[in-house]
Amino acid sequence: MDNIETYLSEILEIPKEAITTCSGFYVSKKVAKNEFLLREGEICLDTFFVEKGLLRMFSLDKNGKEHVIQFAPENWLISDRSSLNFNEKSKFYIEAIEDTEVFILGNDFFTKMIENYPHIAERNDLLLQKHIRNLQNRVNSLLADTAEERYMNFIKMYPDILLRVPQWMVASYLGITPESLSRVRKELARKNFEIS
Repeated sequence: MDNIETYLSEILEIPKEAITTCSGFYVSKKVAKNEFLLREGEICLDTFFVEKGLLRMFSLDKNGKEHVIQFAPENWLISDRSSLNFNEKSKFYIEAIEDTEVFILGNDFFTKMIENYPHIAERNDLLLQKHIRNLQNRVNSLLADTAEERYMNFIKMYPDILLRVPQWMVASYLGITPESLSRVRKELARKNFEIS
């Protein structure tokens, strides 16, 4: 079973016998490393489910510095919701960090799913509320947490991608310099060494 089929049956709670019908609501696409699914200034028309590989969403400031907003490993959804839902030009880029396979969910995907399976409306709403909660926690963390606390939150959020992502991207996500990230990692290694 593909990851997306597991997502549909276990997360959205669609009956397993209906999964094959759902495949008509999305299409697969292979995305090469460093290829973009979205660029700043474009209108985002889709949500991307990562079947295999790794994507990131980032913005560029006026000085050309990158700010990583989100990583999307396997089984994650990623999209510019402002652009998708309000037809605004995107402020973000979505790029493949690795060769990646995605399933493209059109902007009417969840509407069609709810029309066919009304019981998932409540489930979808809960997932959206969790996403908003995570965004609020991320903003608060950037404003209030130490670099070490942010790094520990990152490890909890993305336990499997530390070795797949360059250190400078992790630092960008955390809102610190790569040098600061190095210091944080050395300090954590020292503390763990002293404990053991």
